[in-house]
Amino acid sequence: MKFIETAKFIGNAAWDAMDIAQIEGATVRLHWTDEPYKWHKNDGDEVFVVLNGKVRMLYKKFGQELEQLIDAGNIFYAGEGDEHVAHPVGIARVLVIEKAGSI
Repeated sequence: MKFIETAKFIGNAAWDAMDIAQIEGATVRLHWTDEPYKWHKNDGDEVFVVLNGKVRMLYKKFGQELEQLIDAGNIFYAGEGDEHVAHPVGIARVLVIEKAGSI
């Protein structure tokens, strides 16, 4: 069993992660960040839950770049091949559930 106080988790660098669990080929990880990630497409589905802070999620749909602000407690789902990039607004802690080994 684990009890995790997400607000106390601090990484040494942007997108540092604490591995929480691996469930049937999917990883559950807590990320800490204060810098944007990189544009990418996952090779599987991704569930992205903002636990603390806010994240500007940029994504492409039909070749157009769009943006959505995700507040703490809200969820972003990206299907396989959906191109996106997360930009935290200040410091953010995010729970990510995705296929093991996905970028």
